[in-house]
Amino acid sequence: MEIAVLGAGAFGTALAKMFSEVVARSHTVTLWCRTTEAARAIADTRESIHLPGVLLGPGVKITPDLAEAVTGKPVVVGVTPSHVVREVFGRAAPDLSPGTVVVLASKGIEQASLMTMDKVLHDVLPHRMAERAVFLSGPTFAKELVRGLPAAIVAASHDAASAALVQAELGTPTLRIYTSDDVAGVELGGALKNIFAIGAGIADGLGFGHNTRAAMITRGLNEMARLGLRMGANPLTFAGLAGMGDLVLTCTGDLSRNRQVGLELGRGKSLGEILAAMNEVAEGVKTTKAAYDLAAKLGVEMPIVGAIYNIIERGMSAREAVAELLQREVKHERL
Repeated sequence: MEIAVLGAGAFGTALAKMFSEVVARSHTVTLWCRTTEAARAIADTRESIHLPGVLLGPGVKITPDLAEAVTGKPVVVGVTPSHVVREVFGRAAPDLSPGTVVVLASKGIEQASLMTMDKVLHDVLPHRMAERAVFLSGPTFAKELVRGLPAAIVAASHDAASAALVQAELGTPTLRIYTSDDVAGVELGGALKNIFAIGAGIADGLGFGHNTRAAMITRGLNEMARLGLRMGANPLTFAGLAGMGDLVLTCTGDLSRNRQVGLELGRGKSLGEILAAMNEVAEGVKTTKAAYDLAAKLGVEMPIVGAIYNIIERGMSAREAVAELLQREVKHERL
């Protein structure tokens, strides 16, 4: 099978390498880079700056030409930042074959429209193709995937056959894929966990310890499920890989970019300083505003999201935001 991977960041590069090395299936992979310069650098060195020391084999072709990358490919995997999904797949749409299965690993909520990525794809792709799209989420760090360390993710789709195809063709001996029909739940889990990872990082940066981190994860899960239920998700999804699994990973793992942003905010650095020093996107920064606005639109109370919004968007100090959270009226746990 020929597979296109759109996006040569750490996760896209890791997936391209993994898919090309499942020898029994003989997959060939085209990795699309956004710029000619990036494509040339990876083609020359067989290495991405986002995954230093990880070499891509001959089964991975590099190109900056989006049409070339997707034309004739039965599976196209999107691994771009969520805020460019509309633009990238809008450009790619004319060159996609009618039977192409689009797989999206991008995690976020579009700021302008407050749409999940599922809704964005319905805007830019033919309806039947958008209905067959598959959404990947779950607790996975790129640097661990390329080392062959065991991991599990979930593939959600409105179309059971497409989810089963992804499960059968993209799973590897060390990457186990489960299927789901709860697209809304899987997408929201993958997007919102990045916000709570920033929050967990802030708490750790302030020196608050394990109790605070556990409370952040648990109450973050509550907020995630509350918004999910309002949007028609299955509450059990948030106890799974795309919910609790990814939430625990990103809130506790030092490889989490969102957690690192939070750590530096808690230590007193400005958001501008932190982002300027990063060469990868921390999705939770943009998702915080989108989730805050979406919760307000739907009338869903999400106080932790609100506190992180106040820090990121309004410049409130981390300690002041925490104090406001702790001074809220006490209530029943499930509320």
